[in-house]
Amino acid sequence: MLNNKSILITGGTGSFGKAFTKYVLENYDPKKIIIYSRDEYKQFIMQNEFKPYADKLRFFIGDVRDLDRLKRAFEGVDYVIHAAALKQVPACEYNPSEAIKTNINGAQNIIDAALDKNVKKVVALSTDKAVNPVNLYGGTKLVSDKLFIAANAYAGNKDVSFSIVRYGNVAGSRGSVIPFFYKLLKEGKTELPITDYRMTRFWISLQEGVELVIKALEEAVGGETFISKIPSFKITDLAQAMLPGCEMPEVGIREGEKLHEIMVTVEDSMTTYEYDKHFIVYPQMVWSDSKRPNPTGKKVPEGFSYSSGNNTEWLSIEEMKELIKTVELEK
Repeated sequence: MLNNKSILITGGTGSFGKAFTKYVLENYDPKKIIIYSRDEYKQFIMQNEFKPYADKLRFFIGDVRDLDRLKRAFEGVDYVIHAAALKQVPACEYNPSEAIKTNINGAQNIIDAALDKNVKKVVALSTDKAVNPVNLYGGTKLVSDKLFIAANAYAGNKDVSFSIVRYGNVAGSRGSVIPFFYKLLKEGKTELPITDYRMTRFWISLQEGVELVIKALEEAVGGETFISKIPSFKITDLAQAMLPGCEMPEVGIREGEKLHEIMVTVEDSMTTYEYDKHFIVYPQMVWSDSKRPNPTGKKVPEGFSYSSGNNTEWLSIEEMKELIKTVELEK
């Protein structure tokens, strides 16, 4: 599917971009992969990391806020993976206009450039925080998701589709709980603070995130939201897996934080279908017969929701001990 194709990744120097690039280069023979991002130093580092594949890689310095630059970068591109975003919750709360410029206006620029330059498929990365958002970051990603779904209405007769992949914090990603606990352990702490003893999270690896994007590229018709079926864990169990027998003082939930990660709401369930390893939330509005979905999965029951708190699959402390050994901390 990706053989002899040109692929562009926005925010391509991030952990997802590097993992996706590595996966594609090792499993396909793309024509080229364009890394589109703002940070010249991160691009320099990535160029050195991928030296054996230098003939396949192109590095574009640019911002998703810059429509003209996007249009230049999108020339001849078949597939776009949109991973660029302002993601830190406190930073977005303090700099709301900047979050809007990148996460919302940037999303619209991706759509406009893709339509104008005849891109075949766009897959945008979403987040659990876009579901029933309680912070500005989640609010901007909700709007972004809606923009990408509605973009299929503007495609007309063009052979282009826009879809979404949604998951929570990747194990080991910056700002998530595992590197936070590791930092405390490195400092010699003998207790690990818990914001709320009831708190749960999903466990997803970077590899699983990449594979879900590949699935979206293979199967999306337009407007779908792909969600992996992954296990949940209790934050208290994670603490015990990382430091058995440690004290766990409850310190209170932080602003903009949820007890559970939510992926599918009761309202979304009206158009949600279950597959072997994932769910797909299909668009409630379909604008053309060519993009009309043909679900082959099982329709979820009325009132269904999917969150880390009501999951049917849970990781034990022993299972997490083994998984933690495989986690690469994002630098």
